[in-house]
Amino acid sequence: MARKIVITSGKGGVGKTTFCANLGTALARQGSRVCLIDLDIGLNNLDVAMNIEERVLYDIVDVASGRCRVVQAIVQDSNYHTLYTLPSSQSFARHNVTSERLGYIGNILNDSFDFILIDCPAGIDDGFYKAVKIASEAIIVTTPHMFSIRDADKVMRILLSLHVRPVHLVVNRVRGDLLASGDMLSPAAASELIKCPLIGIVPEDDCFTAGLTVAAGGSRAQKAFDILAKNIRSGDGEIFSLNDRRKQGFFSLFKKAGSR
Repeated sequence: MARKIVITSGKGGVGKTTFCANLGTALARQGSRVCLIDLDIGLNNLDVAMNIEERVLYDIVDVASGRCRVVQAIVQDSNYHTLYTLPSSQSFARHNVTSERLGYIGNILNDSFDFILIDCPAGIDDGFYKAVKIASEAIIVTTPHMFSIRDADKVMRILLSLHVRPVHLVVNRVRGDLLASGDMLSPAAASELIKCPLIGIVPEDDCFTAGLTVAAGGSRAQKAFDILAKNIRSGDGEIFSLNDRRKQGFFSLFKKAGSR
């Protein structure tokens, strides 16, 4: 039975879709069977992040409308045979993608995968509630900035009110130099502010600024996602270290926060 994890943020611009693509890739790299579902209908980008846009024949709106079967719409990754994506649509026919149809799609995929990662649309409108309804777990993605953390806090409260458990926090685009100088809020502090356990951090990495959406092999970002994927699979509680030479002081808070 698949673990269905909704990837949400409360706002756009925090790298949620790129995060979903990289986490799915890391889980597949470690041997898990993974399906990514893009529920950002109309503003879909997960197919681009996964580099499958030229291979998409059907999408989730086609499945929900009965024009094709789920197996016809999911696209297998070119590099990892256990990784699939159910793309979204540029159509704004959201009314066809009901909670009932999403539940049906989730049930069909349930026995074929270990993880189903749901790329949630930004905001807390109808699309958010549909995505959350079919999930059993949630990961909130934020950046270490107060406006992003405030939105993450709002999402955390909603998820708890909807009885989604567990909910974990990932802090994305973290820079070690700004943390060291005190010019960036630490991931541990973000976790404390919104009362959400920290499960991972992802560093700012040149591989993304260079235009890649899935982290380059051997990059710091890829290492961070590999650690996060292992953490999700086994509950190790390990947190990526931004600087291996700094093992004292506030960096120890990362591990402390991740072990709660």
